[in-house]
Amino acid sequence: MFVDGCFWHGCPEHATSPRHNGVWWAEKLRRNVERDRETDSLLVDAGWTVVRIWEHEDPDLATQRVVRALTEATGSGDCT
Repeated sequence: MFVDGCFWHGCPEHATSPRHNGVWWAEKLRRNVERDRETDSLLVDAGWTVVRIWEHEDPDLATQRVVRALTEATGSGDCT
């Protein structure tokens, strides 16, 4: 499970672009997102389930997503 910050990971709802040194920041933030996708791919290939949660997500809804992923991964309703 990853909790991604909206600024650093390119949230489609809340991402912003810094006013100063824009070209550098655009590349930095683009690379962060690219690295996230690479990490996801490597983990999935290794048999892991990846859940990414945005920092602004409701904690209860995020918890439900994690529990659902665990349930699907384990094939049981008991995630304790």
